[in-house]
Formats: sequence, C-alpha cells, structure tokens
Amino acid sequence: MADKLRVGIVGCGGIANGKHLPSLSKVEAAEIVAFCDIIEDKATQAAAEYGVKGSYVTTDYEKLVAQDIDVVHVCTPNDSHAKITIAALEAGKHVMSEKPMAKRAEDAKRMLEASKRTGKKLTVGYQSRHRSDSQFLYRACREGKLGEIYYAKAHAIRRRAVPTWGVFLDEEKQGGGPLIDIGTHALDLTLWLMDNYEPHMVVGKTYHKLSQRENAANAWGSWDPKKFTVEDSAFGFIIMKNGASLVLESSWALNSLQVDEAKSTLCGTEGGADMFGGLRLNGEEYSRLWETKVDLGAGGAAFYEGSPRPPKGAKRVSGLMR
Repeated sequence: MADKLRVGIVGCGGIANGKHLPSLSKVEAAEIVAFCDIIEDKATQAAAEYGVKGSYVTTDYEKLVAQDIDVVHVCTPNDSHAKITIAALEAGKHVMSEKPMAKRAEDAKRMLEASKRTGKKLTVGYQSRHRSDSQFLYRACREGKLGEIYYAKAHAIRRRAVPTWGVFLDEEKQGGGPLIDIGTHALDLTLWLMDNYEPHMVVGKTYHKLSQRENAANAWGSWDPKKFTVEDSAFGFIIMKNGASLVLESSWALNSLQVDEAKSTLCGTEGGADMFGGLRLNGEEYSRLWETKVDLGAGGAAFYEGSPRPPKGAKRVSGLMR
C-alpha cells in the first residue's frame, strides 16, 4: 500500500493514552512515529506501547514538529494548544488539536489564521458530531424536518463527576472548568445541528458552590477545595442574530438527577428533537401530535462519556469510578 500517514503526538497523558493513541493504532493508513511530553518517561512509555520501531522521543514540541511527519495531535493542557498548533502548522504539518480550541478567543483566531496562511488542515476534537444519533439528527435538520430551529438547549450536567487528576482544576492552565471542558462539546454539537454561529447577545453565570466542600462525594475521589480554582458550574443564555435562543448548561457537580452530557434539545417550527435516553423526534401531523424514538440499529448512539478515561488503577466505588 501507499506510504502511511506519519503522526506525531504532543502530550502523552490521559487523553492521549485513553483515546488518541489506542484509536490511531487501529488505523491501518497511519503510523505513530514521534512522541513528546514534558515528562520524558511518559513519551518513552507511549512510544514503546504505540510507536513504530525507532520512534522519535522528545520533551520539546518544537523539535517534534520539525520531524518528518504529516500530522500532529495536540493533547496538552488548554493554555498550550495555540502555541503548539501554530508551530506545527508553520512547520508544514496538519493538526488535530484537543478541545477546547484554545484558552482565549484571540488565540483560537490565530490558530485559524495560521491554518489559512499555511494551507494546512486544522481540526478540533469535537467527536460528538460523529455519533450515529448526531449524524441522523444533522441530516434531519439539513432536510428541514424540524423547520426553523428557534430554541435549543445544550446539555452537559454531571451530579458528581469532577476530574481530580491532571490540571483540570487549575484555572491558569485550563482557562475554566466544566464549561470549557464538557460544556464546549454540548455547545459545539448544538450550534452545528442548528447551523447557526452568529450570536447577538450572551448572558452567563458561573458558580463556585460545591467546589468549596471538604471530603465531597465524587466519582473520582474527593477534591482539594484550595486547588479547585475553576468554576464547578456555568450556565448561559444566548440570543442569535436571527432571533433564535439557546440555553447552555454545564456542571461537574450539581444537586440534580437530570444528568447527561454532549446532548442537545432542538425546537423548530415543524418539529423537535432531543437526545435523552436515545434520539427522539416529535411533531404534528393531520391535527395530531406524534413522537418517535429513532432505532439507530447495531451500535446505536455512542453515548459520550465526556472526560478522559481515569488514570490506570482507578477503582469503582459505590457504583462510580474513583
């Protein structure tokens, strides 16, 4: 077969080992040839498990992007996405950056400008678009089954599932908590389904309520309130330029039993849809209301888990991962 796509990984932590590397290793048309992490042992271990013989290992991302590779996967904390992505693009590599695109809007714009300037492809890890329920609903929206979508909700709510490893709770490195972590998936999915990216006005509110509790119940063990510097919940109301409105809800810890992630509710002039317990559509016909649950067949909707896999050795406690 033709030469394989040569891939380099920057950041060999949880998201790389939990998702990127296992998935890439199954792609016959690709091979992982370069590994970078500020902790050299992590890069070395990832190379031994997933790399080709003689894989390049470094602690310097600038050295990695200078290698003979085609694509760079950026799997680092949010505050470094922009600089690594831009360096890779300018070195002539295509880039797959983990979400969120960047910590600040101006950095995301610089990434996009670099992609256009260099002619190299840039994509961001919003994999929820590729679920079977998302694909089905996207097609229904494009074909006008829901009519004009004028109201929607983007759902990303957990009862108690605060990621306590890595830098998730570090405001400086992350740029935010559940909104920039799981809320961004829900928002991206909803805007994509609506095909509407022009906001007119945004009102939002963040909370630091449950984050300040000692010895709190949590899926991945209690957190340290002193280190919990990001919000525990964030909610927003968005009005689009065409008059449509959108409610965004995101939380790692909320006293609610209605929990789900990376899901959307859509309300249009001809029908509606939601993703709770599967994909459901509803509408009106012959002066009667109808609703149906879509049979997505074998595999069904690949319900999104939201966060990286827990570190190796994590144990399940009281029905939750710890």
